[in-house]
Amino acid sequence: MYTLPFKLDDPSLLHFDSFVDDQWVTAKNGQRFEVVDPGTDTPWASCPANTAEDVPPAVEAAHAAFETYKRSNPRQRAMWLMKWDTLIRAARADLAQIITHETGKPLAEAYGEIDYATGFTWWFAGEAERIHGTVAVAAAPNRRVFTIKQPVGVAAALVPWNFPVAMVLRKAAAALAAGCTMIVKPSPETPVSSLVLAHLAQKAGFPRGVLSVLTTDLANTPALSEALCKHPLVKKVTFTGSTRVGKLIASHCAQGLKKLTLELGGNCPFLVFDDADLHQALDALMALKWRHAGQACITANRVYVQAAVYERFATLLAERTAKLVVGHGADPSTTMGPLTTPRGIDKAIEQIADAQRLGAKVIMGGHALDTNSNTPPTTKGYFFAPTILTGMTADMLISREESFAPIAALYSFDSEEEGVRLANDTSMGLASYVFTKNIDRMWRLLENLEAGMIGMNSGNSSAAESPFGGIKESGYGKESGKEVAVNEYLITKTGTLTIEGQY
Repeated sequence: MYTLPFKLDDPSLLHFDSFVDDQWVTAKNGQRFEVVDPGTDTPWASCPANTAEDVPPAVEAAHAAFETYKRSNPRQRAMWLMKWDTLIRAARADLAQIITHETGKPLAEAYGEIDYATGFTWWFAGEAERIHGTVAVAAAPNRRVFTIKQPVGVAAALVPWNFPVAMVLRKAAAALAAGCTMIVKPSPETPVSSLVLAHLAQKAGFPRGVLSVLTTDLANTPALSEALCKHPLVKKVTFTGSTRVGKLIASHCAQGLKKLTLELGGNCPFLVFDDADLHQALDALMALKWRHAGQACITANRVYVQAAVYERFATLLAERTAKLVVGHGADPSTTMGPLTTPRGIDKAIEQIADAQRLGAKVIMGGHALDTNSNTPPTTKGYFFAPTILTGMTADMLISREESFAPIAALYSFDSEEEGVRLANDTSMGLASYVFTKNIDRMWRLLENLEAGMIGMNSGNSSAAESPFGGIKESGYGKESGKEVAVNEYLITKTGTLTIEGQY
């Protein structure tokens, strides 16, 4: 029925059914949904449209597996993780093709995602053996206090479409290292890459039921996610997505007092001071802004440039942006692919129109594109021109909400105090970026900017060894990093011992 738009070195990687209790299963209602290539608007596969009624058997299987897996030796868990890591790396070329045809991102970015993602399997394989308790002498005489760490139970991971492999591995590697089992609910746009990861986990030797994947379509996503959050045997939920949906997830989990990690929206400021190395700042901005067509929570959403260098910076940014090649991600010449969903185009058009109405100027782009051209679309695919807006103000939509599109919005500021005030003028607090060669200012900004992560003359805020997470309405909890991420999947149990006699 469907024609694959790519060839794989290992076709056995491809599975199009959900994975529960080490079996490939369909939805109880028999319904399926299509997986669409954003570069052509053409379906190339279908997956089960699981519903809430498919949740109980999946959770029960994961819980049965947990009862054994929680007692597995940490070194054995590390060995399974390392084998998984090896198999994912071996499938790198094939997995990149799948990512590109699910998300639209260029192959080079798909390869980059896999390299970034396997940092988590590698890192958490090491962390599996570094889960330790404590022992302390109590204030009361003849007493000792102990703590031990134990896995919390079945975890549910609700993952987005923009980094479908990295978001699964960042969550699953930590959970499996801790001794938890996990059910992954991938985005409707990107189910196949998650199913490949499940296939490779099975090959790596993880016990039956330790990792499951339940796919579903857009219509059934809310009910299925709610069922996972509210099932009494699910003890931990981790969600990456919008702040609006994150609040709904938190309300679902509150009923059972679930342990919860939320990595939500970002409205990230990017500050460039007049003493900055502008080319260093531009290098970082080009990667942050145009990677995956601006569809990343940590992308630079609001670019604040000090007045003295504002015009020059805008000119240099336009010169570099003009060299981008928009096209299908599988084309080797492409440097920016399509948006992943047509909803992204509608939102971009709305935000740009609002900015223009309030006085912004479009100095580049501002419209949907045909593939590899600068004309309105005549073929299918969700392409949008890289867009630069100047003259931005705080009352515009882009100033108040995530763009998730290839739109660089430039604002001017005068003083450090004004720059900080504008940067912090948002309900979100995921990441902020600062470019300056004044070390005193850099230290002040590290402390004064309201974000969970600060890029200091750097646009890179994420790595396996670095705690990832925001503040304010960008969520709570941390993913990756030493100890903190694994602790999200652990409980601490305290033991108090009274010792008789003198010693």
